[in-house]
Parts: sequence; C-alpha cells; structure tokens
Amino acid sequence: MKLLSKIPLTLGIGLLTASALPAAPKRPNILFVMSDDHTSQSIGAYGGRLAVLNPTPTIDSIAKEGILMENAFCQNAICTPSRASIMTGQSSAVNGCPTLGDPLPKEKQYLALELDKAGYDTAIVGKWHLDALPEAFHYYKVLPGQGKYHNPIFLEKGQTGTQPYRSGGQTITLQSAVKMEGHSSDCIADSALEWFETKRNPEKPFYLSLHFKAPHDMFEYAPRYEEYLADVTIPEPANMRQRGEHSGSLATRGANDELIPYIGTSIGLRNPRRNYTNSGAWAKDLDLTKSEAEIQGDAYQGYLKAYLRCVKGVDDNLKRVIDYLKAEGLYDNTIIIYTGDQGFYLGEHDFMDKRWPYEESMRMPFIVRYPETIKPGKIDAIVENIDYAPTILDFAGVKTPSYMQGKSFKSILETGAEPQDWKKAAYYHYWMHMASHDNPACIAIRTKQYKLIQYYGAPINSDQAETPPAWELYDLKKDPTEDNNVYDNPEYAGVIEELKQELKNRRAELGEDDPKFAFNKVIDEFWNYGPEKRARAIEISHEYLQSKTKARKQENSPKKQNGKAGKKAKANAK
Repeated sequence: MKLLSKIPLTLGIGLLTASALPAAPKRPNILFVMSDDHTSQSIGAYGGRLAVLNPTPTIDSIAKEGILMENAFCQNAICTPSRASIMTGQSSAVNGCPTLGDPLPKEKQYLALELDKAGYDTAIVGKWHLDALPEAFHYYKVLPGQGKYHNPIFLEKGQTGTQPYRSGGQTITLQSAVKMEGHSSDCIADSALEWFETKRNPEKPFYLSLHFKAPHDMFEYAPRYEEYLADVTIPEPANMRQRGEHSGSLATRGANDELIPYIGTSIGLRNPRRNYTNSGAWAKDLDLTKSEAEIQGDAYQGYLKAYLRCVKGVDDNLKRVIDYLKAEGLYDNTIIIYTGDQGFYLGEHDFMDKRWPYEESMRMPFIVRYPETIKPGKIDAIVENIDYAPTILDFAGVKTPSYMQGKSFKSILETGAEPQDWKKAAYYHYWMHMASHDNPACIAIRTKQYKLIQYYGAPINSDQAETPPAWELYDLKKDPTEDNNVYDNPEYAGVIEELKQELKNRRAELGEDDPKFAFNKVIDEFWNYGPEKRARAIEISHEYLQSKTKARKQENSPKKQNGKAGKKAKANAK
C-alpha cells in the first residue's frame, strides 16, 4: 500500500483506465507445412484406394479437427511456379516464375515481407526451390535447389561455413552452408525444433514455413521404413492399364494414336525414354523378361511403396513438431496448414510426375486446423494457390495488398459459406512444353462440374505449335477420373461456349493473355477448332512423329551406342 500511495494520481487513473479496456486480440501463430509432390490421393483423410493403408495418421488427425478443402488447385503443377504463386499471391505470368529455373528475389517474397510488417517472427526451414535465397524471412535454413535426401546440406542464415555440393555434373562451393547427417525429413524436423527452442522470438507471434523435400521422386526413404508395406499389395488405379477410346485427344495421343509412346512419361514401358522401369531404386529388381503387363504392375508396386515410405517419414516427423507445440502450449493458438506444392500421379492414366491439367496433379491437398475460429468439416469451394497468401495474411490481421491477384478465403473456412461473388472456376497453365516428362503446354479452366483444356503445344518463346493442338472437355460429375473426353459431343456445345468465355476472362484477369508471350499466337490460332484446324493439328502430329523417329534412330546408331559403351566402361573403371 505504501508503494501504491506513491503513484501519482494521474498515473493511477491511467492504469485504471487501461485495465478497463478490452485486451487486444491475440494474433495466432501460423505453421504452414508443405511437402513436395504430396498428393491428396495418398492422404487418408481424402479417402480413395490408399486410405485403407492408413498412410497419414498425423495429417488425418489435423483434418479431423479442422477443415479439409476438397477443391484446392494450383495454377501451374510444377514446384517452382506453384511455390512462387503461394509466396506472391500472383499468377506465373505476373510473378515471373513460370518454369523451374526462375528466381524469386527478396523484393517479391511478398508473404514474408507483409508478415514482417505485421510484427510476425518469420522463418522457413526445408525445401525452398525458388533459386534466390529467402532473405525476406528473419531466419532461413533451406536446401539448395532440389536438395539431397540423405545427409543434406542446408543454406542457413548466420552460418559462415562452406560446403562442396555436387549438382548438374559439377561440384560447386556453397557459402553459408551446413551439412547434417541423416534423412532430409528428419533433418528438416530437427531444424524446425531447434528454431523453436533457440531462435524464435517468443515475444512475437510466429510464422514458420516447414517444407519437406519428401516425397519428391526418386523417393529415397529413410532405411528404417524398408519393411513398411513390404508384404502389402498396393491397390492399382482402375485406369492405369487401359486408355478408353475417348480418353485424351489428338494432343495427348497423336493422329491414330501415333504419339502415345512420346507424350507423357509412364509407369510401364509405354514411353521408352522415361518410365518407372528404367528409373528409381526399385528398377534394378524388375524382371524385364516378364510380359509388359506384369512389368508395369511390378514397377507400380516398387515406386508406390517407395513413395508411401517417404510419406510415412513426413507424417512421423510432423508428429514430432505437433507434439512440441502441444507440450509448449502453442497448439491451439497456432493455425496449422498442411498442403503439397501440387498433386502427383500415383499410377492414374499410366502417368508419372505431375504437370498435367488433370485432377491428380492440378488438385492440392489443403487442410487447416484452428479451433479458435474454424469448426471441423469439409468445404468444396474452389480455391487456388494464389489465394493462400491473402488468406494467411487475413488471419494475421493484414488486408490483402492490391498487387496480389488472389483473394482471402478466411471467411469460407470460418463459416463454410461461399460469398456471392466468390470464384466459380480455377485456372491452370502449364508452360514448360515437353520438358523432362514430355507434357505438352496447355491451359485449362475447372468449375465444380466441368473442366475444359486446350493443349496448344508450343514452347514458351515460340509462336508455332510443336505438338498437335487440341481441346478436351470432361464432365466431372459423370466422369470424375477424366476418362471420357466429350468435347466433340454436340450436347455440350453450350457448356463449351461458356467455359471458353470464362477461360478468356481469367486469362485477361491474370495477365496471361499478354502479347509478349509468343505462344498466345498459337492459343488464338487454334481457339476455334474447326475442320481446318484439326487437319493442321494432324499434320503437326505427323511432323512430330517424324522428328521423334529420326531422333530415336540417331540415338540407336552404332556410333552413339559405342560412345555410350565407352562412357560406361570408364565409369566402371572408376
């Protein structure tokens, strides 16, 4: 009482007045977890043929206590472009990252910059894959490029050491680098826990991007998972072994199916250049004297088990982080978001990788837990990866910046109701024509019932189609696996007209129709796909087949084969 009596009257009134005021709302922490190539088909909460294997109990527990988004989509199903759209809230055409080799400089790392201004302590740990360092974050510890699965090297803020790093056939010296021992998923979780314990500012709300490299191919799992699923036969997708008569189009099959071996890498031997019988650790154990059907089945079992073992490692390590949040009393005041950077093919259509505009790669898992304002359930509202940054910022109390093209769906998560003016379609554009996995460049629009695709088949800087342009339309209510292209069905003429207009509108809105992109000339040229354009597309199919046949003959020439044999002998000698 004596001490209190010495407080000036005016100060005492000020203290009383302050205590009477309502406390400012406590801003939530945010944990954004993203695993590379982790597709919704391999998450138990999404159901499907693999759910019976219970591959993701930790992720499923988050979904059970939160919201599972059924219609979350990326605009470009490849690592760097999707990550750039998430970080910027912008389309590939605007943020400048439409391909794997495009950097996202500090001044464009908008999500981190805006959270910093809002008073958040920001960090990123794991796979970044946006070339330029994530310097907009207060702390980073990220893999260089794709990174290594085992004994990974990280680029860490504040480190002064160097590390030799083998990439693209060359050894370079990495600055600010540190090497860890063990599997990347373990090392990434260890690094996140270390940040929580020793580097996080407890006086600020935190934002942590926790990005696992797994389960990106070639699916190198931790040795302790070797026996996981060893004696299990993984169920196959119904459409892995056969293409229906109306599956795909001239763009994906060629005239009279002449391009089937060349369009899209495969599980079995369909694409001789690249498939899961000639790549991956399991390939060495395949018996190639069996029938093609048996070989395809064995390759599927080999790569799916490797993939799911990587998923198991992610799920187990996420549990370690969740357990830490619970132990420290941070769990319920932390918005937990789980996603992948895009989808991935698990045998469907006999495709490898992602890139395609079909559901398996375009759809992203997206799960949010925050019991303070979000009730458990499922929502089928259409959201895109350009909407993620605005939504995260909204939860942090930040209004969506005018330069972002995405929109916050925070209110949808909290109410389950779509605003009257909410988007009715998701846009898609794969730019990297025939790169790595032989996928033709394409654009698409996807509503809750339909998907319209235009394969324009031209490289980024070309105004000429290299592979045959064509259109596809899928009625997703009748054909959820996209096995029946109904573009030529006259009953859908009105639907096609509406979707083409929607596609045109979204392209304008997102800056994708800019004349500076040479391929837009091809898109326009084949927009109205009458008999004349179809005939030209058939000619292009024949021309492309001739080029591939010629290339294969050169590849199999005695001179080329002798060169390969010499290189192999030198390698064996080493």
